[in-house]
Amino acid sequence: MIYLDNAATTKMYKEVVDSMIPYCMDYYGNPSELYDYASSSRAAVNKARRELAKLINADIDEIYFTSGGTEADNWALIGIAEQHITKGKHIITSRIEHHAILNTCRYLESRGYEITYIDVDSDGLIDMEMLKKSIRKDTVLVSVMLANNEIGTIQDIDSISEIAHSYGALFHTDAVQAFAHIPIDVKRSGIDLLSASAHKCHGPKGSGFLYIKNGVKIASFQHGGKQEKNKRAGTENVPAIVGFGEAARITFEKENNNIKRIKELQNIFIQRISNEIDLVRFNGSLNERIPGNISVSFAYLDGEAIQIQLDLHGICCSTGSACNAGEKKRSHVIEAINVPEEYAYGTLRFTFNDDNTTDEIDQTVNILVEVVNKLRKMSRTFTLS
Repeated sequence: MIYLDNAATTKMYKEVVDSMIPYCMDYYGNPSELYDYASSSRAAVNKARRELAKLINADIDEIYFTSGGTEADNWALIGIAEQHITKGKHIITSRIEHHAILNTCRYLESRGYEITYIDVDSDGLIDMEMLKKSIRKDTVLVSVMLANNEIGTIQDIDSISEIAHSYGALFHTDAVQAFAHIPIDVKRSGIDLLSASAHKCHGPKGSGFLYIKNGVKIASFQHGGKQEKNKRAGTENVPAIVGFGEAARITFEKENNNIKRIKELQNIFIQRISNEIDLVRFNGSLNERIPGNISVSFAYLDGEAIQIQLDLHGICCSTGSACNAGEKKRSHVIEAINVPEEYAYGTLRFTFNDDNTTDEIDQTVNILVEVVNKLRKMSRTFTLS
């Protein structure tokens, strides 16, 4: 198997699994209890919180654990909307956000909130002029993702947060695809809230966090006990939290050291496809993009058909977000960046990590050339008949 779908999920590092096992078997105490046996679990949660905070230059008490990126996104939007309703009911986001943001916005619209969806250019970069014209005194939150999960484009969040703050609005960024893969500094970038998820950086599924800047008022999203400073009830998933902290630390160190090699793999892939396959286009900014994320469209073909053929050869990739796999329609991201219709339906996403090799990339391109030519020949034959 050649696994090139790391934006969907990543394989857990062995060190991560090893770090989690003791908190499943030996130190299983509830971290909220006061007796000494529970102190090991409590200390492990705090250690992970410290590791995660360090990676974004946050304070340890600004990290709130969640069940993943989706919960963190929901909490950020709904929590801020409910807490700041006296200021206004207007929220701004972009047209290319993950559905965890877009569907939450639709929920808020059903509750009487007004959402403005900002356009992007052909590279997937936010239309700053539209943002400036759209923001108002009653805007309570601007939410724009740091790196897009489908096309890899990295936004200028420093400028976006500056615009938001100039009108007294808070700024949230969905950093699920970016966290631990690229440097993030919440203080320098003026980030008020940030969402992250463990399984995108070689950690366990079902663990995430929401960074909430000290002083930001937000309604609780989950009610019950007093965990997470009375903000997010529920017994902490200690093994997953431990794994998250370890995974993020290792991922950041490894990819920081290997970023040059990941970019080399990316360049080999792009160059070979450009030279060996006709009627292709690459989506998103080729400069401002997350390393190892490639969105490519093949004209007059169906992306799912290509994906199935690649799967038969043991190659894993996707047609876009894993959350919408199987949908027979254009991705909202591909639509927002105005990919021509003849290309739009033939879009695939390949996402690498530092474990992928040059040999894997060459094998993938060889098979991709064969598959695309075969499907195009079949399509012509079908059309003629």
